[in-house]
Amino acid sequence: MSYLVFARKYRPQTFDTVTGQEHVTRTLSNAILAGRVAHAVLFSGPRGTGKTTVARILAKAMNCINGPTPAPCNVCRSCTEITSGNSVDVLEIDGASNNGVENVRDLRDNVKYKPAYSKYKIYIIDEVHMLSTPAFNALLKTLEEPPSHVMFVFATTEPHKIPVTILSRCQRHDFKRISLDLITGQMASICGKEDVAVSEESLLLIARAAGGSMRDALSLLDLVLSCSDGPANDENLRNILGIVDRRIIFKISEAILRSDINVLLDSLDDLYEKGHNIKELYSDILEHFRDLLVVKIDKNVNKLVNLPSHEIDLMKEQVKDVPSTFLNQVFDLLYREEPAVRFSPNPKLSLEMVFFSMFQIKPALPIDLLIEKIDGLRQKIPVKRRNKISEAGTVYGSDANEYLKTEISEKAVDPYKNGGYEAGAKEPQMANNLEESNDFIKTWERLFAIISEKHPSLAANMTKCSIRTIAGNRLEIEVDGNGFNLSRIKNSKNIEILKNVCREFFGKKIEIVFEEKKTAEGKKAPKKNESNQLINDALNNPLVTDAVELFQGRVLDAKIL
Repeated sequence: MSYLVFARKYRPQTFDTVTGQEHVTRTLSNAILAGRVAHAVLFSGPRGTGKTTVARILAKAMNCINGPTPAPCNVCRSCTEITSGNSVDVLEIDGASNNGVENVRDLRDNVKYKPAYSKYKIYIIDEVHMLSTPAFNALLKTLEEPPSHVMFVFATTEPHKIPVTILSRCQRHDFKRISLDLITGQMASICGKEDVAVSEESLLLIARAAGGSMRDALSLLDLVLSCSDGPANDENLRNILGIVDRRIIFKISEAILRSDINVLLDSLDDLYEKGHNIKELYSDILEHFRDLLVVKIDKNVNKLVNLPSHEIDLMKEQVKDVPSTFLNQVFDLLYREEPAVRFSPNPKLSLEMVFFSMFQIKPALPIDLLIEKIDGLRQKIPVKRRNKISEAGTVYGSDANEYLKTEISEKAVDPYKNGGYEAGAKEPQMANNLEESNDFIKTWERLFAIISEKHPSLAANMTKCSIRTIAGNRLEIEVDGNGFNLSRIKNSKNIEILKNVCREFFGKKIEIVFEEKKTAEGKKAPKKNESNQLINDALNNPLVTDAVELFQGRVLDAKIL
């Protein structure tokens, strides 16, 4: 055919004209200048990023009449034949169709012959990962120690499928995806050379659809120019490529953020009626919310979001009043439900279910805002209510002592505050109230909390104590345990500590009396003595002694029935 597609017509012919792979071309150029070119080179990376193109340029650089040189002349016999693909010394092999061990055996037999007229015999094997395991094994020895006139250049999109034994024998160069700006600039340059008018917005849409592949972008540009009558406009471009309008994506995302289910379902139904791929639409929505979240939480937006500046400004405006936590909730739901839409026989229905689930999400407040609201609420609550003690007796807040002093001493002990009891009464109502309500347990828990906080060593000996009675200025504490605990508590130093704590707790001077709690063993002691007396009386009974003497026996045991 006389017509050459753009991907072939404008294929780079020197290292300087390769787009977006400067890290590879610079390394190869330096290696050629220094005479350190490896005999086996592996190019790996996504499709359409220039792997085969760079392999051909490397072959021309090594076999050029002026070479080895990083700038081949492209006019000598070797360069022109490599460019046209009919050089007898540069063999391009398709790894997918020549993947058998017999093909590698033929290659291994031919490497011993010197090149016809070039300096090197170069084998370029594309999609080398498609070779079978026996073929790789047959290539190992030749790849490790080839003749001095032989050079191997491998290209692959899936380097993880290549055996480690092959990878270790190659110098690897990784190609990366080409940015939108570079692809758009290259297409704009080609449109200028071809004298065709394509808007910058259309070129950007093509570049986004290419997904970082220059070959895909040029193929789509060829398609657009072939299908358009006159200048290609955005509407025709979207119809040709099947691309969803970015304005529709913004409209859908806005409906999700504003909980407008009617707009959302109408937009989805319109896209479905126009024949758009629902699975691709879902991917676009998922990617859009990822970009929204990045725009919301990250300052380095231009590097992480591959979009034009005017769209980034629109996204900033869209999420200005939306919490990042809510965006994260939506993005998490979309990501989790992606397999359900992708593998569904009815993706439109699955996507509608995802939208319905999305409207059940309650926006979560940020942690900082929650803390701010709690602090504001604490300022409105009185101190004594703010540090209330739970039903289990746990003191909350750092103002526990203040609460204890105000809540207990003011209401229950002080005879002249808060109506604790009538003026002129001889006994405080606290003792009567506590006795009547059996509230000694809570009072002791509060008192013990203060002792634990200020005097942990004393609290360790009082863990089994409790209040027996409170009467006037007299506080009786019952000690459950052995005499050791009681002796430790009743030393003069601890008594003074307890008096100070009680004075602060009750608001007045308190007399403390300790009583040892009678144990269950002590209660059972009289019964045990009585049983022993009964057994002794039975053994000394005349009938028992006569029976033992008569039968010449002995008493083994005596039991009380």
